Amino acid sequence: MALHERGRALFTLEEVSAITALREASARSFARKLVARGVAARLKPGLFVLVPFELGREREYTGEPLVVAKGLAGERDYYLSHGTAMEIHQMVTQPRLVVYVTTPRAIRPRTIGGTEFRFVRCQRRHLFGTAPHWITKQETVQVSDLERTVIDGLHRPEHCGGLTEVARGLWLQREKVQVQRLVAYALRLKVGAVIRRLGYLLELYEIAAPAVLRRLQRRLTATYAALDPVLSPEGKYLRRWRVRLNVAPEELRAVVRT
Repeated sequence: MALHERGRALFTLEEVSAITALREASARSFARKLVARGVAARLKPGLFVLVPFELGREREYTGEPLVVAKGLAGERDYYLSHGTAMEIHQMVTQPRLVVYVTTPRAIRPRTIGGTEFRFVRCQRRHLFGTAPHWITKQETVQVSDLERTVIDGLHRPEHCGGLTEVARGLWLQREKVQVQRLVAYALRLKVGAVIRRLGYLLELYEIAAPAVLRRLQRRLTATYAALDPVLSPEGKYLRRWRVRLNVAPEELRAVVRT
C-alpha cells in the first residue's frame, strides 16, 4: 500500500480518496474492508492506523500512542506536552499512562487501546518552544523542548503529577537546561504564577545567577500565587517571590536527594 511505502502509519478517508481516486462513499467502503481484513484499525471516525506487516491481521492494534496523539490532534498546531514531554526528556522516574497534547483546539479526551489521551487547550500565541521528535525512522511528532516542558509544568502542574514532580524533573535535567531560555519562555508566556514558581525553584536549587533572578523579580506584582495550585492554599507567604509555600522547602530539597 502507498502509505506503507511512505512510512505513514496514520491515514484519513481523504488520503484514501487521494491515493485510490475513489469518491467519498467508495473510499469509506474501501477503508471498512481494510479494517475487516485486519490491514488497518479504526481509531476514530475518519482516522485509521495501518497494522504493521509483521503483526499480520491484528484487529486490536492501535498504533504507536505518540503518533496516534498527533493524528487525534489533526497533525498541526499541536505538541506533546506536560507529563508526556517530561517522559520524553527523561525528567521522570516512572512511566506515564496518559498522553498529553497541547493544542489551541478544544478536543475531548479519548481512550484508545488502553491509552488515555488528554488535550490541554492553549492560546495560539503560546505555540512556541517545540521541536520535532523522531518516533520511527519515518514518523516525527512535535514535542515541547526541555525548557518549555518545565514552563508548562509550572503553569499546569496538575498534568505532570504536581509541582514536586516538576521540580524533580528540573533537577534531574539541571545540567542540560538553558536557564536563559527558561526565563525568556516564562516572560513570553506572561503568566505571573509561572514567573513566581520558576524564580523560587531556580533560587532554591541554586541553578541561576543573581542577575537572572532579579530579571524575574522585576516582573512580579503585589499578588501571591500558590506554589502548587493542586494542593490546598495554605502555608507561609514568601514576599521575595510572592508565593505561598504550600509545599515546604524541605520537601522540595528532599526530592533531589531521592
